[in-house]
Amino acid sequence: MDRSVAFYLVADTYTQDSIGQHIPTQAERLVYGRVSSVSRAEWSAAGELGIKPELTLTMFGPDYAGEKTVRIDGKTYGVYRTYQRTNDDLELYLEWKTGDSNYVEPEPEPTPGGEDNGADADS
Repeated sequence: MDRSVAFYLVADTYTQDSIGQHIPTQAERLVYGRVSSVSRAEWSAAGELGIKPELTLTMFGPDYAGEKTVRIDGKTYGVYRTYQRTNDDLELYLEWKTGDSNYVEPEPEPTPGGEDNGADADS
């Protein structure tokens, strides 16, 4: 198997704090596989269900433990379907998680000379 791409499988777990609240934590595992685009048939079938497929990952099946989130190159994807091709090969079908923001709002550029030009931030 071509293990040309490194990505993270993200497992969501919950622990209880001292007052019984469930605190979410994420554990990432680095694994390797091959990335490809989804087929036209997959794109069409998923689109009918309201899913926007992005990528297909082919990986070593025993490395997968049911994680629902994958991180590749700083982007977060959700696993919406899996397919066991052989005993060793597993395909993960991914959609981009638009609600999970990896985007960090850039800091505003300072104005030349360090002045705020009299603009009020609250108006």
